[in-house]
Amino acid sequence: KPAALSKHFTSCCLFTDSILRTVFILCPQGFALGATIQSKTKGIWMWCVPHPEKRDHTLVLLDTEGLGDVEKGDEKNDNWIFSLAVLLSSTLVYNSLGTIDNNALEKLHYVTELTEHIKVKSNQRDGEESSEYLRYFPSFVWTVRDFTLTLEVDGRPITANEYLENALKLRTGHSKKDQAYNLPRSCLRNYFSPRWCFVFERPASGDKMRRMEELTDADLEPAFVEQAKEFCDHVFKEAKTKTLKQGLKVTGRLLGNLAETYVSAIRSGQIPCLDNAVLALAQIENAEEVLKEYLERKAIIGQTILSADQSLTEAEQRAEAEQAKREASERENQAMEEQLVVQERLRADQQRTYEENVNQLMERMERDSRNAVAEHDRVLQARLKEQNDLLQQGFDDRAHQMQREIDALKGAKAQEEEKKPSFMSTALDTVGTAATLFLPGILPKVGGMAVKWLSKWF
Repeated sequence: KPAALSKHFTSCCLFTDSILRTVFILCPQGFALGATIQSKTKGIWMWCVPHPEKRDHTLVLLDTEGLGDVEKGDEKNDNWIFSLAVLLSSTLVYNSLGTIDNNALEKLHYVTELTEHIKVKSNQRDGEESSEYLRYFPSFVWTVRDFTLTLEVDGRPITANEYLENALKLRTGHSKKDQAYNLPRSCLRNYFSPRWCFVFERPASGDKMRRMEELTDADLEPAFVEQAKEFCDHVFKEAKTKTLKQGLKVTGRLLGNLAETYVSAIRSGQIPCLDNAVLALAQIENAEEVLKEYLERKAIIGQTILSADQSLTEAEQRAEAEQAKREASERENQAMEEQLVVQERLRADQQRTYEENVNQLMERMERDSRNAVAEHDRVLQARLKEQNDLLQQGFDDRAHQMQREIDALKGAKAQEEEKKPSFMSTALDTVGTAATLFLPGILPKVGGMAVKWLSKWF
């Protein structure tokens, strides 16, 4: 089960020829390959393997059903499948056949409805939609199977990535036809960055295609084997650890709780919200630890009471209680004497531990601040690139509209950098107060007051 794994996850969602019931099934032998016209995968199938290049990471492959299954014919279910895949993945791989043409993009209409099925904030405003989704959505990889064309435009060879970006160019014009043409392209450009593309030749010919699970690399076309290796190398290198807001890295237990949170929201008719999911995860993680401690403490008390009731009469219980009080008082006095003897030695250890904890706290706060600024930079650079592309394609109005969004991102970054000193001051003040109140001895209290004094300079 996902919750049994404690490592960080690099999750990659693969769309193949299969069906989903929002259920996670551990598949230790990998994914089955269907050789008939009937879809093979039922639900979201999960395959967890040790990451081949990153220590303490697990590579989680999520295989969903193919969208638009003719046997099912449930477009609403397909939308939720696509949305759930986006929410759980750090890299989203969309698999199609033949070429990236207008027909292929029209089939990917699910991307145009993401904002109806996913919310970033519970009080989300329209003006911040695209940049907020871009911040938390996975990277996007389009894989094209059985590709037979030559990667060339106007007599010039191009890369697969350029092939994808060329297919995502917008059309000038304001007619309904132009708007329908541009809608899926605009959504892909606005919600997913970075984007990559890989093309694959047909892996084998004739009857071999019906026996794919039995074949080795030697039985496949050499060009396909090489293309598959390039794709796998890309995933191993570029797929990032799945993170939530504020850089929270997803572990196995978090992945299980995250999936349950999203599925519960969907089944109850609500729209999954990233903010609410993070809050729910925090509550689950804290409600579990406290409950465990409480139950253990109550169990010990209950056993003690039961033992006393069974073995002692009422008078004996009173006598035992008096004796226990006397013994406790003696032990307390003895403990106080021992504490006075060792206190001087403990003070130095406590002070050192306190200073180490403060240093660790400051380092973590600094790291979190750097992560937030880096995230702002990534989104800002993506929006600047998109604005430049729009200008080159002649969409001056859209580029001008995007400038407001870019200005807002720059302002948010400045605010993030400005609030750092204030946040550091608050944290130092809190740590200083904690030291003054809770650390025993004069030296820690002086240290606490010193930290409070230093905080005034931030």
